[in-house]
Amino acid sequence: MATLYSLYFSLCILALFHGCLAQFGFSGQSPWQSSRGFGFGAGQRACRFDNLAALNPSRSVQSQAGLTEFYEENKEQLRCAGVSALRRTIDPRGLLLPTFANAPSLFYIVQGRGLTGFIFPGCPETYQSFQQFEQLQQSEQLQQEGISQAQWRRDEHQKIHRFREGDVIAVPAGVTHWCYNDGDIPLVLVQVFDTSNSANQLEPRRREFFLAGRHQSGQQFHELGQQISGNNILNGFDTQLLAEAFGVNPELARRLQSQDDQRGEIVRVERGLQLLRPFRSPEEQQQRQQGEEFEGERYQGERFEHERFGPGSNYSISNGLDENFCTMKIRQNINDPNSADIFNPQGGRITRLNSQKLPILNNVQMSATRVVLRRNAVLTPFWNINAHSLMYVTGGRGRVQIVNHQGKTVFDGQLHSKQLLLIPQNYVVLKRADQQQQFEWVSFKTNQNAMVNKLVGKTSTFRALPLDVLRASYRITIEQARRLKNSRREEMAIFNPRFQYQSAEQFDTQYQRNVDASDN
Repeated sequence: MATLYSLYFSLCILALFHGCLAQFGFSGQSPWQSSRGFGFGAGQRACRFDNLAALNPSRSVQSQAGLTEFYEENKEQLRCAGVSALRRTIDPRGLLLPTFANAPSLFYIVQGRGLTGFIFPGCPETYQSFQQFEQLQQSEQLQQEGISQAQWRRDEHQKIHRFREGDVIAVPAGVTHWCYNDGDIPLVLVQVFDTSNSANQLEPRRREFFLAGRHQSGQQFHELGQQISGNNILNGFDTQLLAEAFGVNPELARRLQSQDDQRGEIVRVERGLQLLRPFRSPEEQQQRQQGEEFEGERYQGERFEHERFGPGSNYSISNGLDENFCTMKIRQNINDPNSADIFNPQGGRITRLNSQKLPILNNVQMSATRVVLRRNAVLTPFWNINAHSLMYVTGGRGRVQIVNHQGKTVFDGQLHSKQLLLIPQNYVVLKRADQQQQFEWVSFKTNQNAMVNKLVGKTSTFRALPLDVLRASYRITIEQARRLKNSRREEMAIFNPRFQYQSAEQFDTQYQRNVDASDN
């Protein structure tokens, strides 16, 4: 009987675990599959991707402590791909008010640093303080601001995450989050939403739901573009009913509705946020000042600790589910050269971020790639096998060409900072950095394990084809096929522009030198 009870209990736990895995997106789906479809409301005829264009922000929304710039999501290429994008600039001490959206998204931190908090439903408030602030520095700060310690007698909230330049932050659909700039320079971030994701069952557009504040009207850069205006979600409720639901008086309920709040969606916190966060001991502070490594994270000479439970916390993990989901890592830095997956000292580097490195991407079903091309360097022609790719230029300038299935060039132009460009699934793209400056970008992809297929170089399509297949396909000699196959045989994806101005004779000579050098 004891054995039967044990077996029954084990099966229940297993079923619960698999149910949670399904809820959070860990379904073991093949990377060749996707839960996405065509863009909402757009059939195959409407989504042709025949004339791609580089996109600039089309409208902006000015708030008290920042600016939000929107890329026109009604453009055919974004609508058909089922993606939407915006760019936010948050001033120092600026707070992006708590919000959630109908679609999952990825943040990329272009500049600055800050704090963010995610409210995962059903997870405990692991930062806890049941006493008055004990630390002397905290007491002095409260006294300076005219706040009594009794007002801060108790606070509980979910974990706070610190982020820095180069971080990618994953935001599941419907999860409330906020963002605060605690640095001394403007915080700049780009956010891309996957509106065709199966998690979005609302409509084929980005919809942000603010818990506080009041939207301001947007300034249009072009005739197209929708004005942004409205109130937070609490404004739509009856004040008396809202007061009863929250257990507060009607006056406080009216404050929640923010009817007279003209600050916008990014507000200024004049004296900074007073948050419950772990503090460093004097020994840890000394280590930081001496430049010694502190728990493995660096930001421009400053050390950041991994967040731990707050003062007075008595939180303990009761089972593996809390540990797997409630403390899930939400961010990963892709700017550090040491984390590059492909590196060419003369050409540049590529850093990929997928669900193998950041498991929460299994839920978001998106991934990202960071590329830095040095001057004149070339990125191998490639196509995305299982995803659309939205390219955001973070710096420099470069030339990009995209070719469709009919061999037609659907884009050929120069890209510069702040521009977006969609690269549709399976369309072949070739990129080259400018002669005067390097070319940098981040690609947001609509699959948690996006895969590419390269045309040239090591582990490429041409490298894998038999010589005689190349000879017959292009009506060339076996020697020409061998040169075609092996000219970039030791380079993975980033190429030095060594063949740019060479004649046929010079090319043959250089090729033979490369072969001899590799043989030796």
